[in-house]
Amino acid sequence: MVKIANYTCGKDSPFLWIAGPCVMESRELILRVADELAAFAQRQKIQLVFKSSFDKANRTSGKSFRGPGLQEGLKLLEEVRQRTGLPVTTDVHETHQAEAAGQVVDIIQIPAFLARQTDLLLTAGKSGKAVNVKKGQFMAPWDMKNVVAKIRETGNPNLMLTERGSTFGYGNLVNDMRAIPWMQDLGCPVIFDATHSVQTPGSQGDRTGGDRRMVPYLAKAAVAAGCDGIFVETHPNPDQALSDGPNMIPLDEFPRLVEVCQRIRSALREPTEESHS
Repeated sequence: MVKIANYTCGKDSPFLWIAGPCVMESRELILRVADELAAFAQRQKIQLVFKSSFDKANRTSGKSFRGPGLQEGLKLLEEVRQRTGLPVTTDVHETHQAEAAGQVVDIIQIPAFLARQTDLLLTAGKSGKAVNVKKGQFMAPWDMKNVVAKIRETGNPNLMLTERGSTFGYGNLVNDMRAIPWMQDLGCPVIFDATHSVQTPGSQGDRTGGDRRMVPYLAKAAVAAGCDGIFVETHPNPDQALSDGPNMIPLDEFPRLVEVCQRIRSALREPTEESHS
C-alpha cells in the first residue's frame, strides 16, 4: 500500500485517479481545470491527484511548446495544492528537478523514456515522496523489477508503477493487460495510463498523434484487469492544446469515464456474506 498525502493506493484501498492537462499552458487553464476536478472529486468522494507538467523535455520537435519551467511550474502546483486541497504530481527529467519537486509535490513521476535512469530514480526515491515510474515503451513488465529494486534501495516504500503501452512496430503502441498483474506481482500498485497509451508517436511529422476515442475502451479494460488507478490527461479543448491534444479527453467527458470505471471497479469486489444469503 502506497501513501499519497491523505490517500492510499493499493489492493485494499479506494481507486486512485491522476488527472489534469498534459502541460501547464497558463495559470488560468491550470486553475480552471484543477477547480473543476477538485469539485468533482469532492462530490463523488473519489481519490484524485492533480497532474500537469512544467516541462515537456521529450517533445518530438525542438520548436514545440514545453511549459513554464521548473520554478514557475512548482509555484503553480503549490497554488493548486493550497487552493483545492488536491495532492499534486508532475514529471521530472533531471536529478535537480527531482530534488526541487520533492519539496512541493506529493508524487514524483518518472517518464517512461527515463525509467532506467538510475540517478534519477535514486534521487526521486530519496525525496521521501511517493514515486510513480512509468514502464518504458521498450521494456517488458517483468523488467521493472530492477526499477523497483533501485527505489527500494533508498528505503522509500511508496512506489507505484504505470503501464502506458509498448512500442509495436513504427509509430504505434499496444497494451498487454497482463502487464497489470505481472507488475503487481513486484509488490507495487499499478496505475494505467489511458491517454498516453493511445499515442501514435511521430505520426504527425513534427508532432505525436493519437486517437482519444480509444481512451475509454482501454481504461475500462484496465480496470477490469485489476489496476489500482487510472492516469488520464484532460483539457477543456484538446484540439487547441499545446501538447498531446490528440490523446487527451475533453474535460466535460471526464465525469462519465470515472462513473463507468468506478462501476466496473465495484463489480470486481469480492461478494460479502450478505450477498449470498
